[in-house]
Amino acid sequence: MKVVILCGGFGTRIRDVSDNVPKPMIPIGRYPIVWHIMKYYASFGFKEFILCLGYKSHVIKDFFLNYEAHTKDFTIQLGRKDDVQFHTDHDESDWRVTLADTGLDALTGARIRKIRNYIGDDEHFMLTYGDGVGDIDIESLLAFHKKSGKILTVTGVRPPGRFGELIADSDDIVTEFNEKPQATKGRISGGFFVCHRDIFNYFDERDNLMFEQEPMNRLVADRQMCLYKHDGFWQPMDTSREYQLLNSLYEKGNAPWVR
Repeated sequence: MKVVILCGGFGTRIRDVSDNVPKPMIPIGRYPIVWHIMKYYASFGFKEFILCLGYKSHVIKDFFLNYEAHTKDFTIQLGRKDDVQFHTDHDESDWRVTLADTGLDALTGARIRKIRNYIGDDEHFMLTYGDGVGDIDIESLLAFHKKSGKILTVTGVRPPGRFGELIADSDDIVTEFNEKPQATKGRISGGFFVCHRDIFNYFDERDNLMFEQEPMNRLVADRQMCLYKHDGFWQPMDTSREYQLLNSLYEKGNAPWVR
């Protein structure tokens, strides 16, 4: 089963990160966030990826075209372009990555429609965004989707808190402080979708079609979208604070998305 990752959005405004960097290429540790997402899916055995590219697509293409050089030690004989000796290994040699240029200005619905041919004859495929990580149980998510019989399953997550959460007892004595909590009420879409191939019937030919609007609303009206509840870790990278948080978790060895 293939994993489609939306990587076509415009550059980031995150402080300390160049605005020329496509958002999926913002690093957590040594590697871009899209690599972390792919690594997570691969840990469940899903190693066929389709990346929907747009803004600065050449940056993402360069990373994967030169993946060995980006991830291994090597010796090169200058003057002999083909004389490169790699010294170390990585665990991604069985990944298959399709890099699909889906247009600079296309919105999410159009990007998904444009990669239909790469899905092949698969009945289902995974879909997510290239700028958020979590510890979703992918096997459980897939089983839930197949059991539901619906066209689309969306992972509903608790939105991460923007401010510290204070919990006090009846005497107003603080008993708990969470610097970056998950909200305890309500859910939002965290991505990490599973789609039946019939979802392509909900897309038209417009480049300005946003998946999260008309197609999803039609799926709701047709009772073809179900909710997989996830109460664990989920975190997008939209702000400098979130960028620093994810890097801090990774550097301290406390990253929930690393398996």
